Amino acid sequence: MKPAPVLPGNATLKRTRGIGHESVGREYRTREHGSLLRIAMLAPPWIPVPAPGYGGVESVVSTLTEALVRRGHDVTLLCAPGSESAADVVTLLDVARPNEIERSLYEADHVARAFEVIDRAAADRPFDVVHDHCGFTALAMADRIATPLVHTLHGPFTAATSAFYAHHANKGTVVAISRAQLATAPPGLAGATVVPNPIDVRAWPLQEQKGDYLLWVGRMTAVKGPHRAIAAAKLAGVPLVLAGVIQPGQQEFFDREVAPHIDGEQIRFIGEIRGEAKISLFAGARALLTPILWEEPFGMVMVEAFACGTPVIAFREGAACELVQHGETGFLVDDAAGMAAAVGQLGSISPAACRAWVIEHCDAGVVARAYERVYRTAVRKTAPRVAMRA
Repeated sequence: MKPAPVLPGNATLKRTRGIGHESVGREYRTREHGSLLRIAMLAPPWIPVPAPGYGGVESVVSTLTEALVRRGHDVTLLCAPGSESAADVVTLLDVARPNEIERSLYEADHVARAFEVIDRAAADRPFDVVHDHCGFTALAMADRIATPLVHTLHGPFTAATSAFYAHHANKGTVVAISRAQLATAPPGLAGATVVPNPIDVRAWPLQEQKGDYLLWVGRMTAVKGPHRAIAAAKLAGVPLVLAGVIQPGQQEFFDREVAPHIDGEQIRFIGEIRGEAKISLFAGARALLTPILWEEPFGMVMVEAFACGTPVIAFREGAACELVQHGETGFLVDDAAGMAAAVGQLGSISPAACRAWVIEHCDAGVVARAYERVYRTAVRKTAPRVAMRA
């Protein structure tokens, strides 16, 4: 058994049987493409990993962590209470904070405790790399620890975040999740590596025979476009299932733009979905509609649809332009009328081709190998800095 990490304060270590643990006979025990790594995976403090409901970053962290463990790496997951993983799980705060996301008090506390774990480990079993997913604090303070830090960009760039990264990005190795996201980054990040978000394709079985409905999944906001999906479905004369969560501040939009169209027959709203029900809904849909009107940096729902052989019809915005292979895995359109017209062309899309694209580009093993290369580059880049300090 691996020795336990040295923990600060009230941090706790537990070993759990996490997602996919039955396959942790480990894919690779050999030293493929270099030595195995000791990785500190720093998740946000807000929601357990994997998320019990909505939690995009937490799902990404969980999938990547499990894949790295299967590949033989020694991974410690620094995360919110309630998390489960095949990695060593270290929880840093007393409780998760799902209703206080981005409150600086808890992010700073979480990161400070994580850095204590990392610093104390350096005396005995140092981490090779820290992989940060939790926000801004860790990257801003990355030059205060000797361990190299890899920081994944999970959100869009704004004027404020662009100024932040322009000043702090050189303190770590920054990774974008799409070329579209990187195109909006400040000039200093132009050369950053792009690694897509991972999906465990094994959990999303291919379904060749589809149902009679279209699907929209997301948050009830104008930029996500549930009202445009309704318009497209009505023009196409095809039933639409809307699935998602109405978050604080979204009820007025839902009541005005979505609720009047819900009739329980052509337009149905089923709320938040998770687990097997979510997988079944994605697998049975004729297509996923993604009528977004913003520079979305990724779009995990599109990848989930592809994994079970469901094509995507999306507006030409953000990462949709690189995730949807027009005419092969779905269609890129300009408006609701174009979306409705594309419904009539879905018979030309092969479910197997949709799944094959995801396996090649986004499967957990593929993404884990890409991050291994990033980690080793970060280690080599940081070595001279550490030597100078010594």
